[in-house]
Amino acid sequence: MANRRGSKQREAILRILRDTNIHPTADWIYMEVKKVIPNISLGTVYRNLNLLRDEGLIREVVIQGSASARYDANLEPHHHFVCVGCNSVYDLPSRGGNLNIDELLVGRNFKVKFVKVDIFGLCDKCQAKDLQ
Repeated sequence: MANRRGSKQREAILRILRDTNIHPTADWIYMEVKKVIPNISLGTVYRNLNLLRDEGLIREVVIQGSASARYDANLEPHHHFVCVGCNSVYDLPSRGGNLNIDELLVGRNFKVKFVKVDIFGLCDKCQAKDLQ
């Protein structure tokens, strides 16, 4: 990555993503990286996010019903909890025992590459607001 053009921007974007767990949008990442590289453009952020995704260093997280993609540097197998109140996205570790993929695929000739589960509900902060 160090000998590629634009690696300074890519490294800054990757560092920002690795330092957060909020699954930010490109716009949020752009505002954060501008603090370090003031003259960076939004287009440069998008290009570098796509390169980092294509290189397998980050994941693009697409949530059904969301207008913007989010980005995640956590490459460990995991699912997501999406709060329908505040739109926050939380990681849920994949422990393997809760979803029986084999049962779902009985009689099918499918080869599973990965499993993506998004669970929708209210986070603890939004639940507390509902009680007030």
